[in-house]
Amino acid sequence: MNIIRPPALRPGDRIGIIAPASNVKPDLLEAGCGGLRRLGYEPVYSPSILDRDLYFAGSVERRLREIEEMLDNPDIRAMICARGGYGSNYLLERILFEKFAHHPKILIGYSDNTSLLTAIHDRTGLVTFHGPMVTKDFASPDGVELTSWNKAVQGASAWSLPTTGVEVLQRGRARGRLYGGCLSMLAASLGTPYEIQTDDTLLFLEDIAAKPYQVDRMITQLRLAGKLRRVRGIIFGEMIECAQPGGQDYTLQQVIVRTLRGMNPDVPIVFGLKSGHVSSSNITIPLGVEAELVATEMSAEIKVREPATQIG
Repeated sequence: MNIIRPPALRPGDRIGIIAPASNVKPDLLEAGCGGLRRLGYEPVYSPSILDRDLYFAGSVERRLREIEEMLDNPDIRAMICARGGYGSNYLLERILFEKFAHHPKILIGYSDNTSLLTAIHDRTGLVTFHGPMVTKDFASPDGVELTSWNKAVQGASAWSLPTTGVEVLQRGRARGRLYGGCLSMLAASLGTPYEIQTDDTLLFLEDIAAKPYQVDRMITQLRLAGKLRRVRGIIFGEMIECAQPGGQDYTLQQVIVRTLRGMNPDVPIVFGLKSGHVSSSNITIPLGVEAELVATEMSAEIKVREPATQIG
């Protein structure tokens, strides 16, 4: 499949805010739009984004219409998810994937929106972006890691993701496509028409508030489904609140090493990249581009080897 790079963002561009999953709080939406304005962008959203249907941001029809209208509008240069929660999987059977190929635009989100990011990339080749969302990250003073954001959305030819605090669990060097997202969503895709395609990837896995045995179970599910067989490297996120209530006498890193002990010893495995559910400074990761992971005894380096967006 040919990779499609969406047009890069420019100062003053209009960014469409979409809510494919759970309902949105007005105050957080406005705070996040303020953060985008301070970066020089013009946020745009439909009044219906505040609709609510149970725990969803309105009906499936509303959420689909919102995405299609943003894609069809030539003045909208990018789309950022307002939040995650639950519900983006409801859109997969009805979304017009070909529109993303015919009208390629930057699409950014994480958490539940992993379902959209991976399915759209797998079906079209469009580079999608695992990174900051409006009501969480752009609404916080230190919510967005700006170096990776600027490099990803402004067409940088190559750069390194920030790896401060990243821990090496297994040494090695590998090149592959960056791919992945929220571990719960990746595991939930198995057995569906939108099952993740992990061959020849540097697979990124992150989650929040999953107990260590649940992390073990989801990784094991990926392994038993053959989704780790041809992975070239594994990058874990910060994995905040992934602990047993009441305490534990082992670390999540120990659980991960034990769960992956059958992996090829040359496959590098690192832990702690701050993208998605993070404590602060959410890193933007382009999904679908070539990258290199170098994990030594002392440090980890993740180099993006090609542009994620196209200038001009």
